[in-house]
Amino acid sequence: MPSLPAGWVAKRCLISGKVQGVWYRAWTIEQAQARALKGWVRNLADGSVEALFAGPQTKVDDMIAACHQGPPAARVVEVGVEDFAGDIPDSFAKRSSS
Repeated sequence: MPSLPAGWVAKRCLISGKVQGVWYRAWTIEQAQARALKGWVRNLADGSVEALFAGPQTKVDDMIAACHQGPPAARVVEVGVEDFAGDIPDSFAKRSSS
């Protein structure tokens, strides 16, 4: 994996609660693109949402904080965060559900 630019971080998040069927992925894409982040978001079979956010530390931290609220119909219970060391896409997009 190419190294991240100086000051950048990559975080994998697992968002649980009422986060499917409430436009959470679309909201995440909109919010991540507004922050010029790279990564992806997808639904998981257990009803949670998984996301990867890569970008400047402050913007990633801000995005993770926003994930605790989500779109109006969402009811977020928990946002788990861990460092990510895999491949980073060139943009932010929706991935197929897993």
